Formats: sequence, structure tokens, C-alpha cells
Amino acid sequence: MTSPETLPTDPSPLAAYKAILRAIIENRPSGTRQRLAEAIGKNRSFISQIISPAYATPVPVQHLETIFHVCHFAPRERQAFLNAYRAAHPGRLEVVDAGRPMRRLVVELPDFGSADLNARVDHIVLGVARGLVSLIPAAADEEADAQGESL
Repeated sequence: MTSPETLPTDPSPLAAYKAILRAIIENRPSGTRQRLAEAIGKNRSFISQIISPAYATPVPVQHLETIFHVCHFAPRERQAFLNAYRAAHPGRLEVVDAGRPMRRLVVELPDFGSADLNARVDHIVLGVARGLVSLIPAAADEEADAQGESL
């Protein structure tokens, strides 16, 4: 067993960003882990893994914006997290940062008469939109490959 004296004093970059995320989640209202799990389509145990330095499971880059939104990161918290994330995963954020500019689409939905039901519908619509966004780069790559083959 490792004694506290033998523990490294300088945490790995992975442990550093996980510690930031864990502290933020622990300072949010009860149920934040569950809401986050639902927002990214995972279970609570996955959230436990991505916030625990004991697990090597990284935070998937495609879930960062959702995490920032659900956990209500303050600008300084977000910057500290991103700095540690970049140190842990060099080049990974640049792929996301170099993506297409985003645009906003407003969707009008009926009021379902229940705040809980309205929130569930909102969650579903956002999930579908995020899913589409993640599919588009793959479809564009396939289209470019197909055009390259036809030349």
C-alpha cells in the first residue's frame, strides 16, 4: 500500500483536470452527476470514472461542451480545466477548435404541460442535435473519399 509520503506531489495532467472537474461537480446541486450522465448518454458510473484520478478513463473531447454547460463552469474554471486537458491530451482540443463555426437554430415545440416533460423533450432534442453534429464530419470525410476515388 502506498503511504502519503510516497504519493507524487505533482499530479499528472490527467489527474489535474479530473480533480478540477470533480471539485466543480461536488460544488453543484445534488443530481448534477445524474443530469450530466443523461446529457452525454452515459451512466453515473462513467461520470465517476471520468472525475476520478484513480481511473485512466479520459473525458471524451466530444462531451466537453456538454459538461461545461450542464456543470455551469465559470470562465476561470473552464480555462483551468482546458489548460490541464491540453497538457494531458496534446493536440486533441485543436481538432475540435479547428471545427466549423457554429450557428444557432431555434426549434419551436409545444408546451407539454409539465416542466419535467418539457425538460425531457429538450434533452432529447439536444441529444439528437449533438448526435447529428458528431455524424457530419464522418459523412463529409466519406464524401470527400468518394469524390477522390471518382477523379
